[in-house]
Amino acid sequence: MKLIRSLWGKWKESRLFVKLIAVMVVSIVAVSATTSWITLHMSVKLFTDTFGITNAKVISQIKTNMDSFHYTVITAANNVFQSGTVKSFLTEGDSDSLTMARQYGAIRQEMDRIQSIIDAYQVSITISGVNGRSYSTDRSLLPLQARQLEGLEMTRRALEQPKKMTYQYYRPGPSDVGSKEPLIVATQAIRERSTGEVYGTLYVAVRESDFRQFYASFSSVGNDVFLLDRTGLIVSSNREDYRGEYTPDLLRYASQITEQQVRTMEGKVWGKDSIILAEELPFYDVYLVNVIDSELASGQMLNKQAIVLTCSLFVLGALVIVFLITRGMTRSLTLLVRQMSRITENDFTNYVSVTGSYETRQVGHAFNYMLDELHEYVDELVATQKEQRNAELAALQRQINPHFLYNTLASVKFLVQQDSKEKAAATIHALITLLQNAIGNVSETVTVEQEISNLKSYVFINHVRYGDRVRANFFIAPDCLHYHVPKLMIQPFIENAFFHGFNRKQQGTVHVLVAREGETLVCEVVDNGDGIEGLTGEHKLPTDGGKSHFFSGIGIQNVHDRIQLLYGEPYGVAITSRPGEGTRVKIRLPLLES
Repeated sequence: MKLIRSLWGKWKESRLFVKLIAVMVVSIVAVSATTSWITLHMSVKLFTDTFGITNAKVISQIKTNMDSFHYTVITAANNVFQSGTVKSFLTEGDSDSLTMARQYGAIRQEMDRIQSIIDAYQVSITISGVNGRSYSTDRSLLPLQARQLEGLEMTRRALEQPKKMTYQYYRPGPSDVGSKEPLIVATQAIRERSTGEVYGTLYVAVRESDFRQFYASFSSVGNDVFLLDRTGLIVSSNREDYRGEYTPDLLRYASQITEQQVRTMEGKVWGKDSIILAEELPFYDVYLVNVIDSELASGQMLNKQAIVLTCSLFVLGALVIVFLITRGMTRSLTLLVRQMSRITENDFTNYVSVTGSYETRQVGHAFNYMLDELHEYVDELVATQKEQRNAELAALQRQINPHFLYNTLASVKFLVQQDSKEKAAATIHALITLLQNAIGNVSETVTVEQEISNLKSYVFINHVRYGDRVRANFFIAPDCLHYHVPKLMIQPFIENAFFHGFNRKQQGTVHVLVAREGETLVCEVVDNGDGIEGLTGEHKLPTDGGKSHFFSGIGIQNVHDRIQLLYGEPYGVAITSRPGEGTRVKIRLPLLES
């Protein structure tokens, strides 16, 4: 494993060598894959054509077996239609017990005679008349009385088409006595031939497992047979898990094959690539469908492992030849590239040794010269950016501090005019505390605990001047008190909430919340004041160009710019507001510790 990693590392360093190897690998694999695909495609095509011809004969044989069964059922049905005993049993009313016994004895003999016509198949013949009588040669197959038979869908269809015999799939219900095995039932109305009057219904029932014997010997794994009715219901199949299920896709393939009169069709059946053959059985009003699993069938013809092994050996031999040929051609260039790749990021002092051929030495000289130029350029660029950053931060400080000082001094002036010495002294003390924290480098940070203390001093000054119509509550997570935040970060939002957030409302509350979300410190200022017109959703800052009085100052914009200059784009200010409900300001900062 260590040797393989070492070889792989050398190949990565030798980019030209790796490219040559890659080109050869792609070419060889492409040729091998194309040849294999063409061979496989031609083999599958030949297999499909051959299998189509063979299975067409198989389907023809299955059809012959089923037609033979149908003709036997038709013969038995004709005997029922022509029997006067059957007609009397199904049309005459009840009489004395002796007469009834004679009628049941006569119908038993007559039905036994008719049953003998179809004894080659394990079926039962059931008749049901308009007089409510019914008789069956084998009640274990269709153990239903006359009234139960009248309510079946097969009876309704037989009466709608009295001249036609229909075959239907029937699954006994939970309440039915006898076997629960699915049946195939041939149904036809019993009628008077001269007048067409219907006086009963004939049912010829055969177990689906017995009906399956007509084609079971022609099916195998991956070679399945299905009988579909016109609705897509699987009436019979060698696949027990699909019997009684509806398959519209398979019905569509069967319809297309019979309509287009093609021998086979390829498609997906239950998610597998398959070869489909189909033929219509008009006597049964069903489709006989043969589905062959293409992958299973083609896998029996082609040894895929042998093909993969041959291609792998072919590719390996080609790689050895390419390696031996290109090694001498690219040796010196590979060494130079390996040296270049060892240069770490932002390290422009790791010069390469100039050795090898003339071309390699020229490339080495050029690379070392480029390092000198890059080193000088980066130093100049870093110095320029540092100066620009300091200038921007200084400009922000000049904007934030005067704006804050103006509003605070206005409050102190008001107290002095009221001649309130104690409040004035307390306010001046709070002002001194705020000014001491405001003066200094704008990038300097304070703890959350210190910032909240400053905010409480600011709130005190405003309560002294304007009263307590706007109250302030502070909710600070204990685990956030030691984190650092930029000075005067929250104060502009408290200031605007006090001065502009409650112009319409007479009183309200401002909540200050500080908590941690993952690796981010979130500070929120939430008020229930007037809200902001024209601001929907969440924005970093409003886009009304300062028309809203709430943002007429420059402090808030500067806080946002200041955060992004210090910490980058992921951090900053986002504002959500609803007119009449209030405003929420969310400030996102990184977790900073001393």
